[in-house]
Amino acid sequence: MKKPGDLMYCIGNQRNHWSVSTAHADLRREERQPVALSIPAQPQRITFDLQHTAIIVVDMQNDFCSENGWLDYIGSDYKALQQPIGPLNRALPALRQAGVPVIWLNWGNRPDKANLSPSILHVYNMTGEGIGIGEPLPNNQSRVLEKESWGAAIVSGLQTEPSDIYVDKYRMSGFWDTPLDSILRNLQIRTVLFAGVNLDQCVMATLQDAVNSGYDSILLEDCCATNSPAFCVEATLYNIKQCYGFVTTSAAVLEALQR
Repeated sequence: MKKPGDLMYCIGNQRNHWSVSTAHADLRREERQPVALSIPAQPQRITFDLQHTAIIVVDMQNDFCSENGWLDYIGSDYKALQQPIGPLNRALPALRQAGVPVIWLNWGNRPDKANLSPSILHVYNMTGEGIGIGEPLPNNQSRVLEKESWGAAIVSGLQTEPSDIYVDKYRMSGFWDTPLDSILRNLQIRTVLFAGVNLDQCVMATLQDAVNSGYDSILLEDCCATNSPAFCVEATLYNIKQCYGFVTTSAAVLEALQR
């Protein structure tokens, strides 16, 4: 019979924890049995381990994807950025059921913008006369891309879960000034599926930094969108396949999961 001091408790998360008591700390991590998923992709077929995989959904938020959001205010085509909603709503439940963490990476700046350089702020208000980061939109007073604003919230129609992980980002890449890398490593993630908007901007910048940080990256093309010209999409897909990782579809992932 165990004494009270011998009772073991878990410290950490389900994927990465120690077992400890008052007298002993067991630093061994539980070895998770691999769950291989093999799918068609470009430039070649891929197999990866679902036990070490997460999906990052980039910038599917009101300021980019909704009527009366910031892009709508400046006359940009926000409706084109709603295209991933349907594919994501089909893919995310199946991925959650398979134990894949879902990470929502949304642009949500500090109200004081203290960590944003002029070079970042300039992109969103090039003349100084428009409505840029942190300034209220005339139609609803939501502050552009500001944390906890309506514009930073996930667009209506996407199905989220309390168990999902939410990370604020402050520039094109979600790796700078954020806990994203620490979260991925603490979850023992090696492979990242990418989705969201804009494909050629924030999705691409985050994917590049993921690969540069040592992660394997897979773009789910049907779960991404952009309102940039078609040649931007062509160049982005070319560069991912040529330099950074793999391109496939959520449909291919779902088919493999069902098998």
